[in-house]
Amino acid sequence: MTLCDMAVEVLTTADGREKTALSRRHAAAWFAARKAGTPLTIGTATPPMQPARPDKPALLSPRDVPRRRPGSPEGRIALLHAVAHIELNAVDLHWDIIARFGHVPMPIGFHDDWVKAADEESKHFNLVSDCLERLDSYYGALPAHAGMWRAAEDTADDLMGRLAVVPMVLEARGLDVTPGMIEVFRKAKDTAAVEALEVIYGEEVGHVAYGSKWFNFLCGRHEQDPKDTFHALVRKYFHSTLKPPFNEEKRADAGLPPDFYWPLTEEYDENAP
Repeated sequence: MTLCDMAVEVLTTADGREKTALSRRHAAAWFAARKAGTPLTIGTATPPMQPARPDKPALLSPRDVPRRRPGSPEGRIALLHAVAHIELNAVDLHWDIIARFGHVPMPIGFHDDWVKAADEESKHFNLVSDCLERLDSYYGALPAHAGMWRAAEDTADDLMGRLAVVPMVLEARGLDVTPGMIEVFRKAKDTAAVEALEVIYGEEVGHVAYGSKWFNFLCGRHEQDPKDTFHALVRKYFHSTLKPPFNEEKRADAGLPPDFYWPLTEEYDENAP
């Protein structure tokens, strides 16, 4: 199998546990071949416009997803369910960037990074699913957000747009909100959830950094200014403004300086000193 064949196989597997197990097996095979000095062929593929999904959860418009107070047991389950949904989408997003843009000449490190990210997102989904099951719930027990794949559809023909919107906007948002989620579960003395979220928080910095690295690489290839290009692509493909507060320290660790994201907020004043 080529790497793109592997990516399509993950994308066309519906069950979350099966999808992530396959994702991890393919990632291990990729890195084993790399270590042996016999890297797998990248290949090309035609991935589905939408990945396979289990029958549950029901996917609703964001405004129709019930809101629950995170301080209650039901609210904490809902929060974990939402995180599991995000992580499963992230598995598909990272394999999709490999399959959909296999025809774009890129260094092999590009593929290393996204296979590693997909493997880590698979681990994250399983960590959070385990937490749900300890609370007598499971992924699919609650409705979930239907809009998460829109960024993939909108950028299906634009690798730079995909890098700008998915890791550099959507995943960067995770860096902003995860510390607050960790505190919710710390107050509830849910040690397993705290540990799972801390693993996710630490590794998501790397995923945002992969986006920033390869976005800047492509800007150099095309002789484009990274900041101006980022602003133009986010305004084109992201259907909202960015919302502070921002985790500026972790964003900086991931290669995202404030002048990339603050001008995309409603609060930005270009005339401020």
